[in-house]
Amino acid sequence: MSTQDDRFGRGAGPGAGTQGEFDESGFTSTSQTSLINQRAAQDSYSDDGPSWHAGLDVGLLLVRWVLGGLFIAHGLQKLGMFGGVDGRGGGVGAFAGVLESAGYSQTTALAWVTTVTELGAGALLVFGLFTSLAAAGLLGVMFNAVIAMKLEAGFFAGDGGFELEMVLGVAALALAFTGAGRVALDRRTRWFSHAPAFGLVSVLIAAAASAVVLLVFR
Repeated sequence: MSTQDDRFGRGAGPGAGTQGEFDESGFTSTSQTSLINQRAAQDSYSDDGPSWHAGLDVGLLLVRWVLGGLFIAHGLQKLGMFGGVDGRGGGVGAFAGVLESAGYSQTTALAWVTTVTELGAGALLVFGLFTSLAAAGLLGVMFNAVIAMKLEAGFFAGDGGFELEMVLGVAALALAFTGAGRVALDRRTRWFSHAPAFGLVSVLIAAAASAVVLLVFR
């Protein structure tokens, strides 16, 4: 009587080395590996994008709150709050004067566009809604501020340079590509799941708008 184990996957029986060994549950080692990989993929992704990553998502939330809050404050300042643009309560009219001294035309309209952009985009960042587009809009505001009013003064903020504007602009650029994170109203949107692509489109739109402002109104 033969003592060979005729079950597949054990000894030298048929299928050995190709089907993998059976365990007591009836699954081969290959099947178990496949199930583990599938479970890991399900744990890493859900229907609305990557799963919760506490460090990343909380970090993005803090960046959004700080950056959005700063721009909201600057927008309110242009409306005359916090001492106004000139420190004496001057609002949009005073800011239009600053733009005029920088060589812009149609300064009243541009002053209102800048003010509304800072307030609106800042609020959108705080709530995490249309994040890439809002961040790109603020990037455009900072780019124009550097080119028109800060570049000649050099880099350091203490000398009136563009150091602060560059930091704010780079932070906005980063958010345009990373998206809002999962603690945001954007969470279940298409642009949340495809943040880099939507970020690129948003930045290109902001770059085109900035070029128009510099070429047409200055």
